[in-house]
Amino acid sequence: MPLDLSGKWDLELNENVEDYLKALNIDFAHRKIGSYLSPTKIIIQDGENFMIKTQSTFKSYEFSFTVGVETEEFTKGLDNRILKTLVTWEGHTLVAIQKGEKPNRGWRHWMEGERLYLELTCGDVICYQVYKRKHKQEH
Repeated sequence: MPLDLSGKWDLELNENVEDYLKALNIDFAHRKIGSYLSPTKIIIQDGENFMIKTQSTFKSYEFSFTVGVETEEFTKGLDNRILKTLVTWEGHTLVAIQKGEKPNRGWRHWMEGERLYLELTCGDVICYQVYKRKHKQEH
């Protein structure tokens, strides 16, 4: 049974995001803003069907996919490209290969304890992010 990544996650660590955005040809002003954001990631998982939302005060992004099925992805609000994205499981790691005009583009999600890890790749640049599960507060 694959790992259940469902939940709401708050960013704790964001390494090399500016270089990653530069590799995507994001302009200087948006790279600077992007490097200061602390997005929340919401993952809704129903078996092999996923919706991943990344929300911030500046921009939000949503991507829905089924593991093992290549999906057309429009990166609206990010770098505004159309990609062919294939997400598969490699053990307990969710791996996406994004085919488009940028070589070696994709991402990897996995969990360790109450942390969600994300590696974003474009060319030879890797951005490394760590999220902590957001717990519901009891009343």
